[in-house]
Amino acid sequence: MQKFPMTAEGLAKLEEELKQLKSVERPAIIVAIAEARAHGDLSENAEYHAARERQSFIEGRLAELEAIIPSVEVIDVSKMTGSQVRFGARVTIIDEETEKETTYRIVGQYEADMKTGSISLSSPLAKALMGKKVGDSVEVPTPGGARAVEITAVAFN
Repeated sequence: MQKFPMTAEGLAKLEEELKQLKSVERPAIIVAIAEARAHGDLSENAEYHAARERQSFIEGRLAELEAIIPSVEVIDVSKMTGSQVRFGARVTIIDEETEKETTYRIVGQYEADMKTGSISLSSPLAKALMGKKVGDSVEVPTPGGARAVEITAVAFN
């Protein structure tokens, strides 16, 4: 069985989502389907079809979470130190062309979220940064061509 690296926070989020889907979303959609059925003809009942579609999504996500969670290998980032980029690191980089500074956290594929600055270990940026140290200049492949970035900080908090 393949193991997936993940932070403890990432695993907690997935477990909370699983709990929410099982205890709140699934029962609510069952009630919504029953109410929609009560409206009569199912072939032209948009509420029924929407509820069934939502149920299908919920059941699919439940199956996905139930397959992922047992395969998680929790990495304790709180005990990590150093200036080398590894899993769990918060890496601050500066684009050498635009001078724009950005901080990313390298996490497992199932907890990556660009809105929070978390990138997947398997992303091109994370792959380019892995093993590098503060002060290193790194070529990062992008759709618009390679970009050079400099690592200015690495932290494990």
